[in-house]
Amino acid sequence: MKVSSLSRCTRQSYFGGEAFWSRTLAGALSSCRDAIKGALHRRCTILLISIPILVTCGGRRDEPQVGSETNFLKHCDGQCENGLTCLCGVCTRACTGTNECADLSKAAECVAVPEGTTSTTVASCQQGSTCEFSCISQLDCVSLGSEYRCETGFCRKGNLVCPVAALTPGDRDGSVVVDGTTRNYTLHVPAAYSGGAMVPLVLDFHPMGLGLAWEQANSGYRDLSEQQGFLVVWPRGLEDNWNVGPCCTTSKTVDDYAFARTLVHRLSIEACVDPRRVYAVGFSMGGAMAQYLGCNEAEVFAAVASSSMDLFTDATIACQPSRAVAQIAFRGTADTVVPYAGGTSSPPGHPEIVMDALGAVGTFSKWASLDQCTGAATAEDSNGCSTYSACAAGTAVTLCTTQGGGQVVGSAGLAWDFLSKHPMP
Repeated sequence: MKVSSLSRCTRQSYFGGEAFWSRTLAGALSSCRDAIKGALHRRCTILLISIPILVTCGGRRDEPQVGSETNFLKHCDGQCENGLTCLCGVCTRACTGTNECADLSKAAECVAVPEGTTSTTVASCQQGSTCEFSCISQLDCVSLGSEYRCETGFCRKGNLVCPVAALTPGDRDGSVVVDGTTRNYTLHVPAAYSGGAMVPLVLDFHPMGLGLAWEQANSGYRDLSEQQGFLVVWPRGLEDNWNVGPCCTTSKTVDDYAFARTLVHRLSIEACVDPRRVYAVGFSMGGAMAQYLGCNEAEVFAAVASSSMDLFTDATIACQPSRAVAQIAFRGTADTVVPYAGGTSSPPGHPEIVMDALGAVGTFSKWASLDQCTGAATAEDSNGCSTYSACAAGTAVTLCTTQGGGQVVGSAGLAWDFLSKHPMP
């Protein structure tokens, strides 16, 4: 079977609190059924443990096959050992089906190279599929060996090798194909980028109906990219909307999480992206995308920042990150689109869509619980920011409030100062 997108089943948490481990069997089975109905491809495995039976989606323990221990999925720029080939920067082999990867590792998958990947910047990167070993957390890579790490959703060994040619500074439009649908984006490469050293990558998600050009002009990350030297990419939602919980694309089968994962995969092949410093940010419904990538794609995104959007209630869409994720939010107390106090609301012009959100303080508390923060949050500083700083794995949770503010875009500078302090653990 050829895998055309990088889908995941629902994530489970590996730490305590309101985590996956507290689910009942019925709830876990329901989550996996929902994932299957959504045409996701990760298998669900029932595990018997000493407490109630739980279902995990994606967690595996697999013994590496003979010869795979030395260089399967090792970063490369030339020759590979044991009959493997350096393809798209890693030692692997081309494939047309998962069965062709089984001799490398029983859990290896045949994953499509994102369409349009530039072969002129990446040695031996041709269109097609290669054998991969996907991961949700570092635990998934342990069976391959102690030297393997989970990097942007895939197990890797050794130091990153930058592409053979650097991307040209400036803006460039591109597209990837996800589940047969072409998805578009614009990438900005700062003038200081040389391609010789790893740099952070920021995905900046636009609000509902306004498109990526609006986000480029208003979020502040373009100028900050030039000042700080990171890559920034603006994905475009179908219909200029995102499919997050109750909102807002016409087709609810659109997998925008897969779009984000595939985009990171593509850019990690074409540019010298630091896999420990990939971040998601966004405004309004773009902020929902950023938050729920933190909830669902913690193996890819190190930390997230959102403006003018909160988490929805668990009954609407659950947030179950696989690890503690640092998060910063910007909110205005007079926001009439997403009320600061929470409750139900509808996007402008869409009374048929009902969003039931936790509110700014409720979301602040929810992330603090998810991240196992201890102690009280700090008093608001001069920027209106309050922080839980004693959280699991060195993470933190911050809420910056603008008194009397409406749909605030937030400060890219403050957000970057926070994000840059929180690489992937």
